[in-house]
Amino acid sequence: MKILEYCLNTGKTKENCNLWIRTEKQGNITSVFIDGFSQYSLNADLGAEITFCINDIANWTAIYRNCEWWCEPCWGTAEKDIPDETQCLIYKKNDGTFGVILPVVSEEYKCVLCGTENGIRANLFSWCDKLNSCHALAFMHAEGQNPFELIKNCTEKALSILDTGYRMRNNRTYPSHLEHLGWCSWDAFHIWVNEEGLLNKAKEFKEKNIPVNWVMIDDMWAEIRDFYNHTPDDGVPLWKYLHASSLYSFSADPKRFPNGLKHCIDLLKEHGLTVGVWHPTTGYWKGIDRNGEAYKLLKDYLSEAPDGTLVPDYHKEKSYIYYSTLHDYLRKCGAEIVKIDNQSISRRYYKGLAPVGKVVRDFHDAMEASAAEHFGSQVINCMGMAGEDVWNRSISPISRCSNDFQPENPEWFADHITQCAYNSIYLGQFYYCDWDMWWTDDSQALKNSILRAISGGPIYISDELDRSNKDLLMPLILSDGKILRCDRPAMPTKDCLTENPRKSKKPFKLQNVCDGSGILAVFNISDDWNENVCGEISPSDIEGLSGENFAVYEHFSKELKILKYSQSLKTELNGKDDFRLYIIVPIRDGFAPIGRIDKFISPKTIKCIYNKQIILLEDGPYAYVQDGQLYIK
Repeated sequence: MKILEYCLNTGKTKENCNLWIRTEKQGNITSVFIDGFSQYSLNADLGAEITFCINDIANWTAIYRNCEWWCEPCWGTAEKDIPDETQCLIYKKNDGTFGVILPVVSEEYKCVLCGTENGIRANLFSWCDKLNSCHALAFMHAEGQNPFELIKNCTEKALSILDTGYRMRNNRTYPSHLEHLGWCSWDAFHIWVNEEGLLNKAKEFKEKNIPVNWVMIDDMWAEIRDFYNHTPDDGVPLWKYLHASSLYSFSADPKRFPNGLKHCIDLLKEHGLTVGVWHPTTGYWKGIDRNGEAYKLLKDYLSEAPDGTLVPDYHKEKSYIYYSTLHDYLRKCGAEIVKIDNQSISRRYYKGLAPVGKVVRDFHDAMEASAAEHFGSQVINCMGMAGEDVWNRSISPISRCSNDFQPENPEWFADHITQCAYNSIYLGQFYYCDWDMWWTDDSQALKNSILRAISGGPIYISDELDRSNKDLLMPLILSDGKILRCDRPAMPTKDCLTENPRKSKKPFKLQNVCDGSGILAVFNISDDWNENVCGEISPSDIEGLSGENFAVYEHFSKELKILKYSQSLKTELNGKDDFRLYIIVPIRDGFAPIGRIDKFISPKTIKCIYNKQIILLEDGPYAYVQDGQLYIK
């Protein structure tokens, strides 16, 4: 990396006097700091710039913020094409070396990347026009042969320098309730969720003997009076309802929950269900109704945004009182999980009040403290992929890594799998990743179920009434609904990292590990719907897998190959509805346990192995390899 130029930006002038760029190198990791001041206030939207170049880049993948709430990947070869708001950049050089550039959100400044004609530019901004200095860790840079180790080490080092006490994923506790199968009301009922529908869905699960353990009462359970003059079929787009409406009170809507939220939750619990409740950071999408009960109760803990929207005050002490009041109500109603939505809104509602780092740390610390106190951090964070949110949650363990599931939309699947997979490279350093809800009777249901199986995150469906398919769910879970979960977030294989899988004419490969075995899911997501793709799979595709010889078992065909670590076998996918799922198990002393072959993540079905005898968690058909032969019992 070569730094070319740097400056402070006041909006009127660009200055490089009184400005220093400092680098610290430890091993192959370089930390880049900026220290400078001006007699004038720095530009709130671009206070400082550092332009640098990387020699000999062959291709790159940028994980960038494509809208207020979400990130997605894009691919390229020229530095100038790197999109603005890039939050993680992975590149491959012509000699095969990988590199990672990881912008950081510090106490006051946020850094993102973009391409320029001269190279790559790191943009730093505070969203506050009251600062005339910039002292920050700007970004991390590392090169080496293992891109997964590079980004992990860069993240770990940056958190150490920031010294906030915030955690890597491995130091966060996965929520116990989310170890089981769930259901969410959103795609079943959207904003017209009601007690009767929720109870009918609970009865359906019981009648079909589907072991759903928890339900999430999603958007529009609360009293939003802006909706009272509208109906589901009045021709107004759904998003217009949402974004024009404000919260009247924390109580459940009296028309759809005539006996209140607690009554509904009590009845759901009678069906053996744990209940979670959704809420946004902002009251509702358009804040809090000035004429409502929520305003009367908490008006001293709200602030007015530039557009007049009333939202919780960001200051930690006031924000905590707001969220604690809400969470106390939900907990007393019986909720045990919370989904907190609409998180990446600091620019919209708090810009100019204080530096971005200060704002977001304060309101996240408040939310995290309240969620830990009331729900034991059984939290799903959602719509919060902006860097300031990613870097500033202290303990909550789950983050959504894609925008909303689109039922009955085959074209959407390719966008979804790439967004989840590549975002997990970045988000997965901090969190277990939620690949969102899905439908079991959708045209893409089987492919979606495999994605959730390998994701390493929660598995929950959103089927409409009478449409849940038990057969699609059982390969994912044990009989009690316990999900067979991989050990970490699923990510693309190394050979897929910096190529656009929509245009590579190769299979797209997702890899994960489970109890010492590898899991590899292979899909055709070519832009040409009918195009066949050919490629190779290998035990070496699995990051963190160790061993010398491996049993490679394909779940659907039940075919077995024995491969050394670096050996490969060819695979061909015929069109977009073709896929493979490989279980890759180290062979030790001639023996490799595959586990239950009616489950996707078969190694997770094994309780223990004694003298080459497999003891299962639950009885069922299982397989193992002995001396190169596959045995199915």
